[in-house]
Amino acid sequence: MLTPENFRFAKQAGATHIVAHLVDYFRGSGKENSDDQPTGTDRGWGLAGDPDALWTLEELVQLRRNVEDAGLKLEAIENFDPAHWHDILLDGPKRAQHIENVKTILRRMGEAGIPVMGYNFSLAGVAGRTTGPYARGAADSVGMEGPYDLPLPLGMVWNMVYDPDAPEGTLPPVSHEELWRRLQAFLDEVVPVAEAAGVRLAAHPDDPPMPTVRGQPRLVYQPSLYQKLVDLSPSPANALEFCIGSLAEMTEGDIYEVVDHYSQQDRLAYIHFRNVRGKVPDYKETFIDDGEVDMVRIMKILQKNQFDGVLIPDHTPQMACAAPWHAGMAYALGYMKGVMQTLDIPSR
Repeated sequence: MLTPENFRFAKQAGATHIVAHLVDYFRGSGKENSDDQPTGTDRGWGLAGDPDALWTLEELVQLRRNVEDAGLKLEAIENFDPAHWHDILLDGPKRAQHIENVKTILRRMGEAGIPVMGYNFSLAGVAGRTTGPYARGAADSVGMEGPYDLPLPLGMVWNMVYDPDAPEGTLPPVSHEELWRRLQAFLDEVVPVAEAAGVRLAAHPDDPPMPTVRGQPRLVYQPSLYQKLVDLSPSPANALEFCIGSLAEMTEGDIYEVVDHYSQQDRLAYIHFRNVRGKVPDYKETFIDDGEVDMVRIMKILQKNQFDGVLIPDHTPQMACAAPWHAGMAYALGYMKGVMQTLDIPSR
């Protein structure tokens, strides 16, 4: 979807910045041309990419130029390809090589002038969600209808298959403490490289925010755990990919107090600005104006605390027309622009 036509669409809908995904979530899934968010099956979204083909400096520079040609700015890349870092998550035999992969990607991003790398440090990844006519007017949307702890097959991590030839069996569960240890080690090694490159690492909270998914522990499944992540490294390069929807789905905390707390710390790299109804393990994603979160109140809190970063719709319900994804995104962007104009918040 990273095409001149879609960049023009974004510009026409009022966007100023782009957050780009370079991972092909649908590879080998039979949905290679899908323009909706992936939900996948028990075998995940699809196949991870080529382990020997990191994103090149030339590719990153060309993407930035293509975005700029449409009058936009490339703000971030979101999500590492599991093929490039799976043994960081798994603490496997290729961990040292995969740490070097991440360092190389961060250096190339810095050289290409891309300021943020969003990531999700998770074993099961974004798994266990369902799709259905959950949103207003029976619009197709995403939700969760109960816990999902089917064991994770070997050769799979972050809801993608990195080794299709892996033996039969499932990944033994690890403790929450072990997963935090792996994250600490990751940040200790890569944050200095990100800082030197002028790139911020931005951590997404767990989606869905359950204590376990597929029998594996989660890191940030309650709002307070985001502070634990922030406190692992004082560097401003250790930042947050702040998802209003995921935080609202959590069973603890007041979403308005959570936004106020974290937006005062200058650690929000960019924000997923979306709405939901319900809490895990039973929630549904809604249109931006139709969920349980008062998004205008959220915007006012961000304004009070002088947040000046990027807000993105993240994803939206699909609308009943010839271009369901485009219509849903345009609706969300129009709402966001209207709120910003009402509150006299300038676009940057």
